[in-house]
Amino acid sequence: RCLGALSSSSLVGQAHHRFSYAEYLARERETGLRHEFLDGQVFAMAGGTPEHARLIAEMTFALRQSLDPKRCRIFSADLRVRIPATGLATYPDVAIVCGPVEVDDEDPNAVVNPSVLVEVLSPGTEAYDRGEKWAHYRRLESLQAYVLVAPVAERLEAFVRTDAGFVSLVATGDGPLALPAFGVELIPSELFANAL
Repeated sequence: RCLGALSSSSLVGQAHHRFSYAEYLARERETGLRHEFLDGQVFAMAGGTPEHARLIAEMTFALRQSLDPKRCRIFSADLRVRIPATGLATYPDVAIVCGPVEVDDEDPNAVVNPSVLVEVLSPGTEAYDRGEKWAHYRRLESLQAYVLVAPVAERLEAFVRTDAGFVSLVATGDGPLALPAFGVELIPSELFANAL
């Protein structure tokens, strides 16, 4: 999803400029576009395919059917999440916050306490979502599960927090991916049934 350094006309000739978080927020407001921020660098986010968008909607619907709305809220990819420990600001495909929403000290529109994060993988983002982005996400003390939706393999994978650290769970076909802490069971065959 990250396309590389932001290259809007307002930044021409500033390839090596390091932006403050306040400057990043100003650019977000000015452009109306979503960007990632890390270590003074601003990165444009790529648009998704119709299938990518469909899977985000399917995941949101499946999660909404299971979650208690009084306990947990589901957010779309328009929600900015900031990882205080690393400074990354990004837009996960789906975010769930259980309990009160906590926002970043510098950014009242960025949530810092997601309980579950979901990313729909694509060939261009899978390595990042599994690697560097996951390294940031797991620094969130609130995070209980990180779910990866793999369209090509028609597989769901979750990294679920336990007392011993995060463990990996994988589900394919009719086998459910269970997130018992949230009362959620996701069935891959149902999510992938109507692929475009």
